[in-house]
Amino acid sequence: MLQHGGVLDITGAGVIGGTVGMTVPPLADAFGIRPTIREMARELAGHGYYVLVPNCFYREGPTPIIDLPGHIGEADRDALVARLMPLIKGLTPERVLSDADAYLSFLTAQPEVSTGPVAVTGYCIGGLLATRTAAAHPGQVAALAAFHAPVAADGPESLLRLTADVHFGHAETDITPEALAELNRSLDAAGVDHTSEIYPGTVNGFTMTDTDAFDPAGLRLHWDRLLPLLGRVLAKR
Repeated sequence: MLQHGGVLDITGAGVIGGTVGMTVPPLADAFGIRPTIREMARELAGHGYYVLVPNCFYREGPTPIIDLPGHIGEADRDALVARLMPLIKGLTPERVLSDADAYLSFLTAQPEVSTGPVAVTGYCIGGLLATRTAAAHPGQVAALAAFHAPVAADGPESLLRLTADVHFGHAETDITPEALAELNRSLDAAGVDHTSEIYPGTVNGFTMTDTDAFDPAGLRLHWDRLLPLLGRVLAKR
C-alpha cells in the first residue's frame, strides 16, 4: 500500500517470467479492479513488464467499491454506472494528476524496474486518465494506449502536450468517422506520432470479457496494437 492523501489501493504489481522491462500502469474502466482486469494485467506482465493497476476510487475505500455481478449485462450496466458516476465526477484533473505523480513515483522506485520511460494504458474512463497522465509527464511517459475511451474529453488543446507515441482504439459506437477525422487532425497538428482507429463492429467496453459489450475480435486487435507499441517504444529508449 502507498500513502497519498489516504491509502492508495494497488493491485497487479509484478512481473511474470522473463526479464523485467519498463513499467506499464493500466487504468481500469469505470467498474474498477476485478478478475477480468487482473487477468489483463497478468497477460501484460507475461511479456516482461512491471504492471501496476491502481484503484482510482481509493478515496472511497478499497476495491471493489460497489458489489458487481460476475457478468455485467446490459440490464445491470445503467444502474451500476449511475452509482459510479458521482465517483467518476470526483476524479478532477487535479486529483488525477496528483495520483499519477504518486503512481509513477512508486513504480520507478521498485528495485525490479528498469530505469527509463514508462507506458500508460487505460480503458473507458481509465483511458482519459491515462491520457491526462501522459500529457502531464511528457518526459517520462513514452507510450500511451487508450481503448473505448473519451480521450478528447478535455478538448483538443489537451492533446498538444503529448509527446508519447499513441494508440487510440475506439469503439464503433463511441465516435463517428467525422469525429475521428477531427481528432486525428488534432493529433497531427500537435505532431503526435499516433495511430487512432475505429475497431469495426464494437461497442463501448469491447475489451472487457465480463460484460455484454465484449468482442473477441476487438480484444485480439487491442493486443495486436498494444504489444507492438510497447515493444517498439520502450525498447528503443
